[in-house]
Amino acid sequence: MPILFIIFIVIPVIEITILIKVGQAIGGWYTVGLVLLSAFIGVNMLRYQGVTTLLKARSRIESGEIPLSEMRDGILIAIGGALLVTPGFVTDVIGFSCLLPFTRGLFFNLFGQRISDAFTKSGGQAHFYSSTQSSQDTFYENRSDIIDGDFVEVNDPSSNNDDKRLH
Repeated sequence: MPILFIIFIVIPVIEITILIKVGQAIGGWYTVGLVLLSAFIGVNMLRYQGVTTLLKARSRIESGEIPLSEMRDGILIAIGGALLVTPGFVTDVIGFSCLLPFTRGLFFNLFGQRISDAFTKSGGQAHFYSSTQSSQDTFYENRSDIIDGDFVEVNDPSSNNDDKRLH
């Protein structure tokens, strides 16, 4: 409950207070311009970092590895993007820090163990399979619950109409 209170009550009050102070110092339109400029820069950084992380994850998957760090980065990039499109300077600072590669590691070190523990307590499991043929063969060789089979669609005009059994 305290985290929801902070997210929905404390942070907006801080944001409004800072926006009012900045607006008094530099003017209302300049403040709106800064908020829009930070959102524009943030969306472009989000696009670049997201594509870079996606390409890294794809190359790790193709090499048969599980892209755990890329998945972690992707989650933090998504959170950062959501914070950047939220008007305000505090959320922009947190959002930009989620997009910078060296600060993503700090966030994960601070919050990663808590998230990991919560996921484990809820009984969550994740399985990742590679799309490369050699790693699939290695994975599936040791599984006793997989049945290999072929099928023929009965209504398929290219199939042999004389044999109506499933193959």
